[in-house]
Amino acid sequence: MHTIAYDRQGDAAQVLSLREEPAPPAPAAGQVVVRVLSRPIHPGDLIAVEGLGGGPLQRYAVPRSPGVEGAGVIEAVGEGVEGSRAGQRVAFFPVPGAWSDLVTAPAELVVPVPEGVSAETAALMLVNPLTLLTLLRAVGDARHGEGGPVVQTAAGSSMGRLVGAAALMHGFPLVNLVRSAAGAQALRERFPGLPTISTADPDWRTQARDAIGGRGAQVVLDAVGGSLTGDLVALLADSGTLITYGGLGSGSTPVESLGLVPRELTVRGVSVGRWLTRTPEQRAEDVAFATRMAETAPELLEVAATYDLADFAEAIAHARRPGKSGTVLLTSPAPRE
Repeated sequence: MHTIAYDRQGDAAQVLSLREEPAPPAPAAGQVVVRVLSRPIHPGDLIAVEGLGGGPLQRYAVPRSPGVEGAGVIEAVGEGVEGSRAGQRVAFFPVPGAWSDLVTAPAELVVPVPEGVSAETAALMLVNPLTLLTLLRAVGDARHGEGGPVVQTAAGSSMGRLVGAAALMHGFPLVNLVRSAAGAQALRERFPGLPTISTADPDWRTQARDAIGGRGAQVVLDAVGGSLTGDLVALLADSGTLITYGGLGSGSTPVESLGLVPRELTVRGVSVGRWLTRTPEQRAEDVAFATRMAETAPELLEVAATYDLADFAEAIAHARRPGKSGTVLLTSPAPRE
């Protein structure tokens, strides 16, 4: 089978390679083997390959394949697995090694794809909706039932647009920050009811404070971090919360400069990587939500482009392209009948 693999962290263009590996063995009890037909390139996938900025780079005795989400068809079913069959369309998360033709997954992490949901939508139907639920819970905790405004960065990203749609649906005040004038205009057209500000504008901080009004934002939802953090904290009301869930930005901000103690601010990290700590019943409810979104609002799971798995370098470059709309997918050909 084909797989994209790396044995050390570093620049993805240098450490990733397309390899031919043996197919996995027959699935053990409680497992299924999935032939992966499509998988997204998420920012977290590239962080795993390249490491966190400033941190030590790891080497691995056994090569790894990126990716934890994808969709395809079940190829083999292990003993004791109920409700799954060979040939069934499924999505999966979190299953390491998704950038391979075949993955072995615990059956409990494999979700049937509803009829009528496209292969492209299926590849995106878990991580982003589950991340949305994770973020909304964190925002709800931070707002303490009050109605204070929320600011979000990277509002034009796939996740940012999901948060924007949720804000309109649930009626909480949201101010969107994006990094370009063109991106701001595009988002205003998509969500005309939400204030959108470009951080490329020299007076963006003043615009943001005016949009928030009153005593400041109750919550800042941040996927950028880095040198922008100080400006974001300045937008918070005293006792407000900065929720960070990504590291798209560059640079750094010393914690000591943020005035956390005198202003009684909270900084909270949130990751969908901890989704498995939820109870099975809670996870089932979350998956039902994600499946409904794939069925009823596939436009919220937008695809920017698709590339063959062998063209991973071009796909990664596209995934990093400023101003792209949607998520880039890596695809593999369907098995022959």
